[in-house]
Amino acid sequence: MSGSSLILALESSCDETAGAIVRDGRDVLGQFVASQIDLHRAYGGVVPEVACRAHMECLLPGVDTLLREANVRPDDLDAVAVTNRPGLIGALLVGVSAAKALAFGWEKPLIGVDHIEGHIAAAGLAEPELTTPYIALVVSGGHTNLYLVEDSRQGVGDMTCLASTLDDAAGEAFDKAAKLLGLGFPGGPRIEKAAVGGNPKAYNWKNACLPPDGENFSFSGLKTAVMYAARGRAGRKGPLLLDEAGVKNAAASFQEAVTHALVERAMSAATKRGVKWLALGGGVAANGYLRSALQRAATEQGIRVAIPPMSLCTDNAVMIAARAHVLFTSGVRDELDLETVAR
Repeated sequence: MSGSSLILALESSCDETAGAIVRDGRDVLGQFVASQIDLHRAYGGVVPEVACRAHMECLLPGVDTLLREANVRPDDLDAVAVTNRPGLIGALLVGVSAAKALAFGWEKPLIGVDHIEGHIAAAGLAEPELTTPYIALVVSGGHTNLYLVEDSRQGVGDMTCLASTLDDAAGEAFDKAAKLLGLGFPGGPRIEKAAVGGNPKAYNWKNACLPPDGENFSFSGLKTAVMYAARGRAGRKGPLLLDEAGVKNAAASFQEAVTHALVERAMSAATKRGVKWLALGGGVAANGYLRSALQRAATEQGIRVAIPPMSLCTDNAVMIAARAHVLFTSGVRDELDLETVAR
């Protein structure tokens, strides 16, 4: 990667409104992340209409504050970058519309960034030595995908999707399992906390997420298993049948099943293709149990692992700026008719 850049990046693909000003893809001059967890907690999940309104309320005020605190003027910027795919379509539209307006008003180039490529770029921020080819595992509320990343002039590389979930994403399964167990929202940290002291072998769910079709994942069956264990045949509307110890055991068994599937598939893909690196990204990458298990399995096989710090696992604009820097210095530019793509 050669060349320099000073980029303002925006991220609004789901339920975090984020902005960042980053120099040369690594030097973070300032950033903000406005979480919407409290807004969506009452619903047990993200409500798209609520998310869009919150994005509209805080995005441009956040940019104003960001420029002031970073001591950066619009004239100083080289480009405006924004997540334009994939994500909630309305949420993406808010961010892309704002970025177009800023790019037009400031007469700056516009760069659209793929959200998943941003998560993979975050792993590169954590490990500057990360080199292609490598296997990337992206795990979040909306995505559970395995990629083979190979070299290209655009840095993150040419990505080939090797596998994905056949139904629900792992992060969505965490949210639903937590709700079924009476743990609340967001599910990832609630499950991880409840699993401490629980027995991960209490329920035989270890292979529930591994469909016999090669490298893909499946999490819908595991959600059903948790529902029956927690609520019985009455289903999700039935009363919680587990005591505190039972909830801990179910949470630990659920976390073990998801982690086993993710690690097994990632390691299988890495060893089959003889790569020297594994990269992990996405909100579920903040799970300490998963981070430890993947690191341990990779070390046993002599494979290095690139895992972003916690702050770069959940949605943020620093990762979007990092990817945008690579695109910008490669000569990539988008027009003001840049489209948003949900999937």
